[in-house]
Amino acid sequence: MALLTSLREPALKLAPYKSLDNATLHARIEALREALGPRLLVLGHHYQQDEVIALADLRGDSYQLSRMAADSTDCRAIAFCGVHFMAETADILVNRPERLAERGGERVTVVLPDLAAGCSMADMAMIDQVEACWDELGEVIDTEDITPVTYINSAASLKAFCGRHGGIVCTSSNAAAVLQWAFRRTSRVLFFPDQHLGRNTAFAMGIPLDQMPVWNPHAEELGGNTAAALQASKVLLWQGHCSVHAMFRAEHVEQLRAKYPGIRVLVHPECSREVVEKADVYGSTGKIIREVEAAPPGTKWAIGTELHLVQRLKQEHPEQEIHFLSPIVCMCATMYRIDLAHLCWSLENLAAGTPVNVIHLDEETARWSLVALERMLEVK
Repeated sequence: MALLTSLREPALKLAPYKSLDNATLHARIEALREALGPRLLVLGHHYQQDEVIALADLRGDSYQLSRMAADSTDCRAIAFCGVHFMAETADILVNRPERLAERGGERVTVVLPDLAAGCSMADMAMIDQVEACWDELGEVIDTEDITPVTYINSAASLKAFCGRHGGIVCTSSNAAAVLQWAFRRTSRVLFFPDQHLGRNTAFAMGIPLDQMPVWNPHAEELGGNTAAALQASKVLLWQGHCSVHAMFRAEHVEQLRAKYPGIRVLVHPECSREVVEKADVYGSTGKIIREVEAAPPGTKWAIGTELHLVQRLKQEHPEQEIHFLSPIVCMCATMYRIDLAHLCWSLENLAAGTPVNVIHLDEETARWSLVALERMLEVK
């Protein structure tokens, strides 16, 4: 079975796949995975639906998946079951110059099964807004004394901005180390797009809240701040957030503590400061998983992160009592767009030599994004 890159129209249309049942789709996807072997990697983010995760070659968070795929010497195509910025990062890493040279110039084709799988947080910081912010800041602060830091949950254009301006990328697990790196170089940080990760990380490092003004990209002047507030700042936080983690409230913590005495609360740092303050433990998706895996039988958990992951942890650890922190269903709706129909359609078009939804960044954006990502890799 060939695995080719083509600019032709897809040989196979999506509509017929939507009428197929999951068992049929699963069998066809398995057949493709077997036929293509190690030349194909299906990457599944932790927030994906169970039926998609069951078919993933690798499971992890966005950066971990891209890094693992880039380490493969056999891979020639990736189906990234995640969201748009994740597929961009995969394209940057698997097709970086040294990897291309090792493959004799052959690109790895990266596809996103549904292009509508975006990220509301990433969309809250557009490149023109960030560039306008940088110009405005230059009117009251020396931008040579600011390090731009973008969360990996952002568009490649923002990663490239950081690369060009001496900045860096961070993940939820290394945000503190990245901020320490930044403060060794400048006295201020511009952190985007998630204000909560920036605030929780900087506060834990001892930076007071009054030195963390929030930049509103829709405000008419200086992001809604005074010049004095910006000049007194240490961390400038972008007014962005994750729509899933913003649903968790401090009262949810209190309600579950009252209902289940002895319960431990475990949340992601994309939650608000008020929720993190009331939690027993907070950390990245990887840390949440490790905490549950290491806990003794009978441990009671209230977990504040995406619903599919919490439900999967509950299924995989029946020896523990696991509750979802919010009484309201909180799942990543854009992740949910990746289903077996889209995955099967995209893989069968890959095999037919008519790939769909290919993520291929322009050379300049990829180059500067890689600079910012490589700086992150150097952080210890």
